[in-house]
Amino acid sequence: MSTFPRTDALDAYPVTTKWPPRHPERLQLYSLPTPNGVKISIALEETGLPYEVHRVSFDARDQFSPEFLALNPNNKIPAILDPDGPGGKPQALWESGAILLYLAEKTGQLLPADPALRWETVQWLMWQMGGVGPMFGQVGFFHFFAGKDYEDKRPRDRYVAEAARLLAVLDARLEGRAWVMGDAYTLADIAILPWVNNLVTRYGAGELVGWPRYTQVARVLDAFKARPAVQRGLKVPAAPQ
Repeated sequence: MSTFPRTDALDAYPVTTKWPPRHPERLQLYSLPTPNGVKISIALEETGLPYEVHRVSFDARDQFSPEFLALNPNNKIPAILDPDGPGGKPQALWESGAILLYLAEKTGQLLPADPALRWETVQWLMWQMGGVGPMFGQVGFFHFFAGKDYEDKRPRDRYVAEAARLLAVLDARLEGRAWVMGDAYTLADIAILPWVNNLVTRYGAGELVGWPRYTQVARVLDAFKARPAVQRGLKVPAAPQ
C-alpha cells in the first residue's frame, strides 16, 4: 500500500507553523502577486499541478520572520515547499527561475524535449533573471516607487535606456514567432512577460521606454494575457478581504 506523499511530510518545516497547510498533500506556494511571484502561480496554473498558496505580507514583514527565513534565507518571494519532491521526499526551493525549472521537470511541461531547444529556452530564462528583472525593477524604483522623488534623473535614465535595449532585443526575437521559442509556449514566456506587463502597467513606464516601438512584444504580451491560466495566476494570492 502506497503512503506517498505522506500528509505529515511537511511537519518538520518551521514555515508550516506560521502558515499551516490545509492541504498538506499539495505543493505549498509562499508568494505575492509581483512579477517574480506570478511567474510561479502562472506556471502552476498552466501545468495543472495542485497547489496551496500562502500570502507573505511585506506590510507585516513576514519575509523576515524566522519561519520564512528557515525556508528562504534570502527573505524574498516566491518560495515553495513540495511534499512530493524527488524520491517522494519534501523539496523546499526558492528563486523563481529555479522553481520554474523544477516545475517544468516535475510535470514534463514548459520545456522542449529536444536538448538544443531545451538549453535555448534556459538561455532566455537566464536572460530574464540577469537582465529584465533587475533592470525593469530599477525603472520601477526610480519612476514609480520612492526613487521617483530624486531630483537627479540620471539613475532613472540609465535604467530606462537599458530597459529599452532589452525590449528591443525581445522585439527582434519575437519577429515572426508566436512565443519566445516559436510555436512552443515555454517557461521563457512565463518568466519574461510578467515583467513586461508590470513595466507598462503598474510602473506606467511605457512612455519612458518608447513602448509603441515594440510591436512584436505588445502582440505577444496580449496573447499571453489572454490565456486563462495567466489571468488566474496574475491574481495569486488574492488580495486580503
